[in-house]
Amino acid sequence: MTTQPLPAEPQPPPYLVGLNDAQRRAVEAIDGPVLVLAGAGTGKTRVLTTRLAHLLASGVARPWNILAVTFTNKAAREMRARVANIIGPSVEQVWLGTFHALCTRILRRHAEMVGLKSNFTILDTDDQIRLLKQVLEAEGIDGKRWPARVLMTVIQRWKDRALPPEKVGAADAGDLAGGKLPAIYAAYQQRLKTLNAADFGDLLMHTVQLFTAEAEVLAQYQRQFRYLLVDEYQDTNVAQYLWLRLLAQGRHNICCVGDEDQSIYGWRGAEIGNILRFETDFPGACVVRLEQNYRSTPAILAAASHLIAHNRDRLGKTLWTEAEAGDNVKVMAVWDGEDEARRIGEEIESLQRKGLGLGDMAILVRAGFQTREFEERFITLGLNYRVVGGHRFYERLEIRDALAYLRVVNQPDDDLAFERIVNTPKRGIGQTTVQTLHKLARGRGVPLLMAASAIAGTDELKPAARRALSGVVEDFARWRAMTDGVGAADLAQTVLDESGYTAYWQQDKSAEGPGRLENLKELVRAIGEFESLASFLEHVSLVMDTDDVDPAQQISLMTLHAAKGLEFDTIFLPGWEEGLFPHPRALDESGNAGLEEERRLAYVGLTRARRRAFITHAANRRIHNMWQSSLPSRFVAELPTDAIEVEAESGLFGGAAVGGGFGSAFEPRPAAWLPQPRRQAPLIEGRAVPVSPSRSGGFAAGARVFHQKFGYGTIRAVDGDKLEIEFEHAGTKKVMDSFVSTA
Repeated sequence: MTTQPLPAEPQPPPYLVGLNDAQRRAVEAIDGPVLVLAGAGTGKTRVLTTRLAHLLASGVARPWNILAVTFTNKAAREMRARVANIIGPSVEQVWLGTFHALCTRILRRHAEMVGLKSNFTILDTDDQIRLLKQVLEAEGIDGKRWPARVLMTVIQRWKDRALPPEKVGAADAGDLAGGKLPAIYAAYQQRLKTLNAADFGDLLMHTVQLFTAEAEVLAQYQRQFRYLLVDEYQDTNVAQYLWLRLLAQGRHNICCVGDEDQSIYGWRGAEIGNILRFETDFPGACVVRLEQNYRSTPAILAAASHLIAHNRDRLGKTLWTEAEAGDNVKVMAVWDGEDEARRIGEEIESLQRKGLGLGDMAILVRAGFQTREFEERFITLGLNYRVVGGHRFYERLEIRDALAYLRVVNQPDDDLAFERIVNTPKRGIGQTTVQTLHKLARGRGVPLLMAASAIAGTDELKPAARRALSGVVEDFARWRAMTDGVGAADLAQTVLDESGYTAYWQQDKSAEGPGRLENLKELVRAIGEFESLASFLEHVSLVMDTDDVDPAQQISLMTLHAAKGLEFDTIFLPGWEEGLFPHPRALDESGNAGLEEERRLAYVGLTRARRRAFITHAANRRIHNMWQSSLPSRFVAELPTDAIEVEAESGLFGGAAVGGGFGSAFEPRPAAWLPQPRRQAPLIEGRAVPVSPSRSGGFAAGARVFHQKFGYGTIRAVDGDKLEIEFEHAGTKKVMDSFVSTA
């Protein structure tokens, strides 16, 4: 009797081979709502692309029945390419793209229903600002007091919440534009429709309005899109959330992939609550946790997991890995920012000697101004570097503008610098005036500044331009006269303040505004390290003279926000101190919610590391040109002792290097142990000391003083090295104490 062989077990499709159990559950959970909680480094992208391929390969959906949403065009291209490798060109018929791209596709089909034509124009940021300026002018709003860029930021936040003008209440607007911002918003929207145009915020808001008002249109897309896939769900704003919910109401076959522990964009409208309440929004949802990490060592994962566990607003997951143990996370205490850059530079050189490449290393900072000291140090060491997501420090817009002012103060013949800032910020000196200056300068063979001085006393220019130009000439003459009497840093601060350039960025309420102000303060701090303005400008010229190098041969410098989605063998995390990280602005504006987002940012930073991570914190740091004694960030104390190695210099935070625990090592001692800042006054425990070497202060409220520009006055308030003085003829002014004398 012949024994029949047992039938072979069916083999899974090739695209499922290699998935771990959790990944495969996420791919094969086809029916009903699915939330995939994908921890850092757990193969999220592979799950997304494989799930999309599985829907097509298994025949449960045709390509046009799938809507797949990403946040970036790069992510959409990558997903499309990966799926094409699995199932072929049919992926081209899938509705796959960013929120804005997909909404544009829908709106062009139904534009008339939202008051547009199908060939509507999508305005970029510059066009939006220009249009809003026209509206402000028509409404009689002072554009200097209420800059268009500031008001546009508020309007876009309303659009992120899918709030058209008629749904914006008085409480939402406050006193912006004198309480008229809702009316300005309405007029702006009307102008857009007149121009047959939409801005980026409109693309989502109009689509939500379309689906809400036109039931048949919504039903059409609900029937078409049998399956929805959403990437980075933790980063969705209110409008995106509403759009997805409306589409998912038909079949409830929505799969959202995200990680609440990596929600770090609350400042630009992201709502972490969207992912936290997924199971409430979609009862009976299948929740799959991807917890096996394929990126980092156990020590790095332990440190990151222990840290993020201190957050309350999370769904929870426990990352683990089969990778080898690896080194513990090293926590280094240093004297100051300069010492921090030196120590990290030494670590980088040590890793290089072991054969590691610069392209596999990155430094992740909380604030952009932190990069300057590293850039300076790397140039000294001859280490190639690149700034990711931005410019090198001295190449940034606000720094170039500030340097142009200082170049003219130092060298009045510098026409290129003068032309750059003669109308920055805007003073009413237009292109016609500049052309007139060039003509006169060429005719007389003199620099532009000298030509401006000559022409300001004639009738060749209109009165407004003549007054503005005369003011610029007088300003530069006054600043140049100060060069021998004050320190270079004080001079730079005066130039930035009196020129209106500091106020220009203070009025900018966009997301970039605060960072630009921090960079300007860091510039002033950098100038304070040099004997003169001339020596600093010469240094900058040499620093900026660098050659382009292959990115694979450069260490990457970037902010923590810019690092999301990236990974490196070695990560350096400087500046883990109270007052810097968590960032005080986040705490002031959002309280505990801001603190939790800052902790998520720390978690993102740690989980970028594949093999090793270094955290540094300084006992001193100059912030806003003031020396401050610093305590380690609370995030340092939240790291697990068995996953870290603590290293401190002798006498710093308790003495000898400490491993495996903090205890007394992180209890600050009296001021005697603090380092003496180079060429600066000593630190005083509990308060900052001004950097300026020109004066020691000593002024008190009520004292009578004299200022060379404003005359006699009485001090009303003292804020560090800044005095608020009521002058007899000039009114109340804020001035540096080094510019006044006792009357």
